[in-house]
Amino acid sequence: MKAAIVKGAGQTPAYGDFKAPVAKPGEELISVHAAALSNLTRMRAGGGHYSADGVFPAVAGTDGVGVTPDGRRVYFVLPEAPNGALAEFCPSATRRLVEIPDGVDDVTAAAIANPGMSAWASLMERARLVQGDTVLVNGATGTAGRVAVQLAKYLGAGKVIATGRNAAELEDLKGIGADVVVPFSLGDPNGAEQFEQALTDTFAGGMDVVIDYLWGESAKGILAALAKTINDHPVRFVHVGSSSGEPEIALPGALLRSSAIMLMGSGVGSVSREGLLQSVRKTFEAVGPAGLKIATEVVPLEKVEETWERATGKPRVVFTIP
Repeated sequence: MKAAIVKGAGQTPAYGDFKAPVAKPGEELISVHAAALSNLTRMRAGGGHYSADGVFPAVAGTDGVGVTPDGRRVYFVLPEAPNGALAEFCPSATRRLVEIPDGVDDVTAAAIANPGMSAWASLMERARLVQGDTVLVNGATGTAGRVAVQLAKYLGAGKVIATGRNAAELEDLKGIGADVVVPFSLGDPNGAEQFEQALTDTFAGGMDVVIDYLWGESAKGILAALAKTINDHPVRFVHVGSSSGEPEIALPGALLRSSAIMLMGSGVGSVSREGLLQSVRKTFEAVGPAGLKIATEVVPLEKVEETWERATGKPRVVFTIP
């Protein structure tokens, strides 16, 4: 079968022939229609994600959309190595399949499943969002951040605050659910101080949930502003990703002792597999009612190598498999 094949850690997948898989007991052989190029797919293919299998050669792709042998249109996730979603066929555990509603097309389902899972799980499985909560999305201009802004508003947030580097893109988020935007430029001499002060002023109106896709200095600024502003009111800070490229921050213990910040993560391991699948299911159900939007670029699988190198994540690349 044709597939995107990774021959070693850190290597770009190449389009070629790979041995067709056979479904084992408890699996179904999915005829793949579409699969998105997500950060998780990149990191697992490169061997750099904590959930990576480290098996090579292997087919890239952590999740996708296709049809079961009995004709059901499904989303599947985390196939067992060396199999992957970027192939004509991929075996998947039956328990990891999510049926796709008729109103959601293959490309939209493939594109929104991963960021939707991330956003829904962080908001509902971890933060336990309730009606009226004030929610801050850090890194809101990214693909997952944009979905999180939309879902937070759909799920009943009273106020949604969006932070990020690109001021123009932040302003655009006001049309899909953001009530307040706070840009930052941490590379400037006074950038960190200005960001922290802007947040302190914003938090004066109350804060309940932070969904953090960036970590690094921006997360540190948010935590510092929370510690200054919020005393005995619990604030659920949910760390989802490190898109800033800064995997570590210096976090004084006194900051946590002197505030009611509840610091937690959301992802594979901190959320049950069933919780993650339920998050995908709920996201699919919300596409229509919430008017969820995600920018996509559709690319045939045969162009995987050249696309892998240039894709930035916005719009989200969705590979289609004939």
